[in-house]
Amino acid sequence: MDKVLLGMSGGVDSSVSAVLLKEAGYDVIGTTLNLFSNGTCCSYIDVKSICNKLGIKHFVIDGRDEFKKYVINDFIDCYSNCKTPNPCIECNKYMKFGLMYDKAKELGCKYIATGHYAKTEFSNKYNRWILKKSNSINKDQSYVLWNIPKEILEFIIFPLSNYETKEEIRKIAKEHNLSVASKPDSEDICFIPDGNYKKFLEENSTLKPNEGDIVNSKGEKLGKHIGLYNYTIGQRKGLGISYKEPLFVIGFNKEKNEVIVGTQNELYKKEITITNINLLLFNEINEEINVTVKTRYSVKEVKAKAKQINNNEIKIVFNEPQARITPRTICCIIYR
Repeated sequence: MDKVLLGMSGGVDSSVSAVLLKEAGYDVIGTTLNLFSNGTCCSYIDVKSICNKLGIKHFVIDGRDEFKKYVINDFIDCYSNCKTPNPCIECNKYMKFGLMYDKAKELGCKYIATGHYAKTEFSNKYNRWILKKSNSINKDQSYVLWNIPKEILEFIIFPLSNYETKEEIRKIAKEHNLSVASKPDSEDICFIPDGNYKKFLEENSTLKPNEGDIVNSKGEKLGKHIGLYNYTIGQRKGLGISYKEPLFVIGFNKEKNEVIVGTQNELYKKEITITNINLLLFNEINEEINVTVKTRYSVKEVKAKAKQINNNEIKIVFNEPQARITPRTICCIIYR
C-alpha cells in the first residue's frame, strides 16, 4: 500500500480528497502547514475532526520561517517595486510542493496530494509527466500551479481532478457525514484575513503613505496619489481625479513617485515578455509556436504565438491585444 501525504486545510476540498484517497487504497497521512505566527490559514479543529473520523494520522508542519522568507517577503517586495504579487503561487512552489514534499520523503511517502483542481499524468506525446487542467472548467487551478518543479510531477496526486462541480464534492462530504460539507470556500489571502493588504504592508514593512503625482502618458499632472502600493494596473476607482473620459492605472514611475493613468485603449498590449519560466512540456521552445495563453485567473484563454528568447525569457504576441497585463502577479500560462 503506497503512502501519501495529504495537505489538509480544514476545507471541504482537502477533506474529500482524504476520503477519495482512502477509498483508492492509499495509506493516507494528513498534514497541516502552520504558516505564520499571528494565526493560521487552516482550521485545525476541523482538520483534526476529519482525520479522527476517517481514522488517519495527522500532524502539523511548522513552516513559519519558510513562509516568511518565500511568501510574505516576496509579497512586500513586489508592492515595494510597483508589482502586484500572487502569494498563492509562491506558497504552492515553496510550501505545498516544496516543504511538504521534503517532509513526505522523510516519512517514506511515495506521493503527496492536495485538494487542488488539476491533473498530473504521463504523456506519451511529450514522453514525460505533465500538468493538465482539471475537468472542472470553473474551478481549474492549473493557473496557480505553473511553477511546480517538473521533477516531482509524477509524485503528485490531485484526487479532485475528475470532478466537474463543487456540488459533487459537497455531496461526497455529506454522504460521509463530514462536518465541513457546507463550509464556505475561503477567498482571502490567508495571512491577511480581513482583506486589508494596505494595512498589512504599512504594519509589516517600510511602506508608508507617500504622496506623489498622478500623470497621464504625456506627463501631464492630473492629481495626487497616496502611495504607489495603493494602486494596481487596470484600477479605475479611487483615483480621485476627473477627466473627459474614464481613466485607468496603466503604469508607474517609481523614481519619480508617479502613478501613470490612461484611457481604456491604453490598457491593451499586443505583446509581452515573460520571465521566470517553467517549461513542463519540453526543455525549450526551438521555434515560434501557436499557443493559447491565460494571463489572469478569471479570464479566458486567448490565442497567441510564443517564441523563446533565452533561458529565462519568452516573447508572447497575442492575436488580439489584451488588457490589464500586470507585472509579476499575472502569470502567463501557456497551454498546448
